[in-house]
Amino acid sequence: MTGPVLVACAHGTRNPTGRRLVAELALAARRLRPGLTTTAAFVDVQPPTVVDVVAGLGGPAVVVPVLLSGGYHVHVDIAGAVAQREDAVAARPLGPDPRLAQVLHSRLVEAGADPTDPGTAVVVAAAGSSDARATADVAQTAAMLQTSWAGPVSTGYGSAAQPPVPEAVAAARAAGATRVVVAAYLLAPGHFRDKLDAAGADLVTAPLLPDDRIAQVLLDRYDAALA
Repeated sequence: MTGPVLVACAHGTRNPTGRRLVAELALAARRLRPGLTTTAAFVDVQPPTVVDVVAGLGGPAVVVPVLLSGGYHVHVDIAGAVAQREDAVAARPLGPDPRLAQVLHSRLVEAGADPTDPGTAVVVAAAGSSDARATADVAQTAAMLQTSWAGPVSTGYGSAAQPPVPEAVAAARAAGATRVVVAAYLLAPGHFRDKLDAAGADLVTAPLLPDDRIAQVLLDRYDAALA
């Protein structure tokens, strides 16, 4: 082992494909960084919990939130888990990061959207959080995507924040968009991705995983926490 254990801490999902993709993200980080020890933990839905994983480690660890913004799970759940040990630290979440905006752009193009068409509006659809810091992170990601997109880019949420994705889609149409595409700002399939198909958009993208750019962001968060 070289360095502390990287604990990749995700939200958790009942979706089997989502579980597999999150597990493969940690494996991709290990492939990109031979010798690094990684393990998984979760803040909800599935075991093992981040509290149990951190408590059970026999040495130093860096908990990297496999989350796209900084909300309750980052500032309370993960922060509380590392607070119980002097040799554990928490990194910042994966997003916002320009590389995540690049992956969103790639998923949009793969879905058939034209980044040069000013009539194609994009709604960046996130799970949602009541924490204003999380919604600010999503807005920053949307702003990053806007730099490579001719049409307007806005945000929508699956829960807990405003506006809901269907309302954001309707607002984009009312503003004159000839086509509205929902960019799923989600790591993997699951409950929130399933809801997007009923949001009224012309297209809905696939989630962000798998993509080695995300694994590299994971490693960069690990390195920054140790710097």
